[in-house]
Amino acid sequence: MNTIDRTAAKTDAAEPVFLRDCWYFAALARDIKPGGMKHMQLLGEPVLIGRTKDGDAFALRDICPHRGIPLSYGKIKSDNTVECPYHGWRFKKDGVCALIPSTVGGQENIDPSKIRVRSYPMREQDGLLWIYFAQNEREPPKSEPPRVPVPNAKPRWIESQHFPCNIDHAVIGLMDPAHAPFVHGRWWWRVKMREKQKSYAPLPNGFVMTRHAPSKQAYKILGGADVSTEITFELPSIRFENIRGTIFGRSFDVSGFTACTPIDETNTQVTQIFFWPAWLGFIRPFFMVLGPTFLGDDRRAVLRQQEGLKYNPPLMLIQDSDVPAMWYHRLKKAWAESTANGTPFVNPVKPRTLRWRS
Repeated sequence: MNTIDRTAAKTDAAEPVFLRDCWYFAALARDIKPGGMKHMQLLGEPVLIGRTKDGDAFALRDICPHRGIPLSYGKIKSDNTVECPYHGWRFKKDGVCALIPSTVGGQENIDPSKIRVRSYPMREQDGLLWIYFAQNEREPPKSEPPRVPVPNAKPRWIESQHFPCNIDHAVIGLMDPAHAPFVHGRWWWRVKMREKQKSYAPLPNGFVMTRHAPSKQAYKILGGADVSTEITFELPSIRFENIRGTIFGRSFDVSGFTACTPIDETNTQVTQIFFWPAWLGFIRPFFMVLGPTFLGDDRRAVLRQQEGLKYNPPLMLIQDSDVPAMWYHRLKKAWAESTANGTPFVNPVKPRTLRWRS
């Protein structure tokens, strides 16, 4: 076993920046009201996220195929089409053109239904909006987005911050198990380093730190000694921490969701959302106070990291604390090869126990 892996720390031609045939978290469902639209840049592409007046969420490429103006400057009409603000061309939620107002009689050779703007598959579930970016846009999604593993899931706390880095550094920074004492430690939040040992296992498109008793101070707010947690990572950039326990004689499930959504090759939006049952609402003030602070710590570390990365230094990953990062790169490469070649994805992660100090 190599002690240091230098190649895994860099992206090469076999590992594209953005993976395809994947679902990416785009927005909170509540942020897009009926008849509303929002412009976003995702994976370097201009995307319009909208909702018809009937309440159906959809996503289109935010460029009118006529003269190139963003459709998001337009509006949704009573027939649930998106009207371009330049010449009034209208597009259905599936991207097909429904009307070209400037045409007159005798111009039957102009068939609006043969004109379309790209439509992205969208799913709305658990209060979240997901967009599918396909390798071949003519093919339907090959999977469904992950479900939040909490009954009647509803977002209870949300924090989202812009990280000025590529998707890889955002993902690896957040899954890194050894940085807490140095990035998050404060006089009022002491992180005492000690040896840790965790078991990992593969998932269909990722891996899981199997259920265990947590060691972080934050779990003390959830009471009893029976609290346990598992942490999963799934491609392209989704992390769940699923906490289970009993408090006041009642069992509970709390799920922490983290999504790294690439804006372009040098910018990533990192969103953290926690889901818990309504009766557990007394924990919300804790997240309101500490959540933005801790995510901000990670953002600050990334900002400082960019000062060194601009010189393109060789990087390294070490055993055992950086093994999740190594797995991430290997998963990306295997996924990219499977989508490019049309072959089944084979997860390169094997069950393993990792040990480190943090």
